[in-house]
Amino acid sequence: MVSYTIDRVSEMWTFQGRELDNAYLAALAAEAEQGYDVDAILTRKGGRPALGNGPSVVVPVRLTPAQNAALNQRIATSGRTRSEVLRDALDAYLVLA
Repeated sequence: MVSYTIDRVSEMWTFQGRELDNAYLAALAAEAEQGYDVDAILTRKGGRPALGNGPSVVVPVRLTPAQNAALNQRIATSGRTRSEVLRDALDAYLVLA
């Protein structure tokens, strides 16, 4: 078994906010040395839930300050996300609802 140590571990953190210390690094190294199930890793589903039957399309939109303020107020009072409110408004305009 290989021993892993690093200097200045108190200054290093994971993206999840966990401090990297030598014990944690040793556990990660031991896990890696045992190997990973590549098929299980590649079949994981991540990201946001699907909308409809296929992949979603991201459409950037520019708003005036007044539109943005009105949208923010609607979001605050409805408890819904910005995307949900915008999709509903677009559906109503396009008569898809």
